[in-house]
Amino acid sequence: MSNPFKNLSKKEWFFWIWALVIIVVSNLLSGKTDALTLSATVIGVTALVFAAKGNVWAQILMIAFSIIYGVISYRFHYWGEMITYLGMTLPMAVWSTVTWMKNPSKENGSEVEIQKLKCKHITVLILTGIMVTAAFYVILRYFDTPNIIFSTVSVTTSFFAASLTMLRSSYYALGYAANDIVLIVLWVLASMDNSAYIPVAVNFVIFFFYDMYGFVSWKKRETMQS
Repeated sequence: MSNPFKNLSKKEWFFWIWALVIIVVSNLLSGKTDALTLSATVIGVTALVFAAKGNVWAQILMIAFSIIYGVISYRFHYWGEMITYLGMTLPMAVWSTVTWMKNPSKENGSEVEIQKLKCKHITVLILTGIMVTAAFYVILRYFDTPNIIFSTVSVTTSFFAASLTMLRSSYYALGYAANDIVLIVLWVLASMDNSAYIPVAVNFVIFFFYDMYGFVSWKKRETMQS
């Protein structure tokens, strides 16, 4: 729980600052700067920087991001996003915070110990993922959710990403990267109705590149830890 910024390399500082610049500029260019959207993007990208390092502060910031993003989704009636982040990603981020704090790396106490997936993990994830997808599709259809197919796929990818994060697997980043692609599509569609949501779409483009960087970073650490 020490200061997470002191462990960032010069390269990571550079990319984080540039990400913040892009976020601010995209908000200004949209012509409709929104405080919630701006705060969510800043918190989100900072969480990904720490996540790539395997630092528990990533999960703490994800709790804050889930709450704010849930409110943003509510305003556009993206019920799937709202329910997913407030009802699934938020509690799983709390759970991940606890599991990450209980499993620090032996090589570096500020990083989480990476766990390799076992057959039982994969089996439970697949079966639970199918049930979650089916249940959420029914819920989203009941609420007449816009772009229901993409919203349902977003629920599925979010579930796998959050679950793999909780399991401390390096593949969590691929789950979030897949979710980023879906969310880019969702918020591009939303921004066609309201340009204020352009920064949200830009945010998930940045998230995608950070998640891919996180996967590479975790794989390198996984090799070192093993």
